[in-house]
Amino acid sequence: MAEDRVRIEVADHVAVVTLTRPDKHNALDRAMFEGIAAAAEEIAETAGVRAVVLHGDGPSFCSGLDVASFLASEDNGGGGLDVLLDRSGARRANLAQRVATDWIDLPVPVIAAIHGVCFGGGLQIALGADIRIAAPDAKLSIMEVKWGLVPDMGITQTLPRLVSIDIAKELTFSGRIVSGSEGLKLGLVTRTAEDPLSAALSLADEISQKSPDAVRAAKRLYDETWASNDTAAALVLESELQTGLIGKPNQIAAVVAGMSGEPPVFVDPA
Repeated sequence: MAEDRVRIEVADHVAVVTLTRPDKHNALDRAMFEGIAAAAEEIAETAGVRAVVLHGDGPSFCSGLDVASFLASEDNGGGGLDVLLDRSGARRANLAQRVATDWIDLPVPVIAAIHGVCFGGGLQIALGADIRIAAPDAKLSIMEVKWGLVPDMGITQTLPRLVSIDIAKELTFSGRIVSGSEGLKLGLVTRTAEDPLSAALSLADEISQKSPDAVRAAKRLYDETWASNDTAAALVLESELQTGLIGKPNQIAAVVAGMSGEPPVFVDPA
């Protein structure tokens, strides 16, 4: 992993993923793209993780694409933006899309803590999280139109679940900047907090104390059915997931803890 771009810390079942290019407001150069994708892969393979907090070091969450670095790379024969769009191999998504959609694919909840600027690709990464907690004065924008581009980091799989199509079009066509408070009203943000990182860590800790089997099943249930028009399939999945939980050790541990008032002791999935 590009260690100078992303840091992972795991403690008490919570993985904290930090973008560490603060001098550039965590702008996305090729190393940052590779580092974020590698971080998601590493967490997917780390036993015991029950929740993830994603945030940016320094003054901002992520200022979006580092256009200058890709233009310089292209001028030097190193391949510019095309490297992000390469769909070679067996993956369903290219590198640019993976830094957002890989968080969706994780079986555990991902919480984005947003402060400072969260523009373009930075916002699309945050949209890939399950929950977004933003500072009221954070600045958010679907900014790709500024560079003559469309948003292409999995936004078709994230934004439709949050806002209506007219709001999506208005924000995309104009590239206008909205505050965290307005983002909350529009649906881009789950809630606001003066200290979004502390709030995200507190929520992650709360989630980590619930049955990891139940939390994983709930994420899968919603992700697979929320936008589906197949009511029958959704009801079947509800039953199948519930059947897989009832009577299992973690479900019994949750019941015992609920009845006794003692902290539950859960076994993490392999």
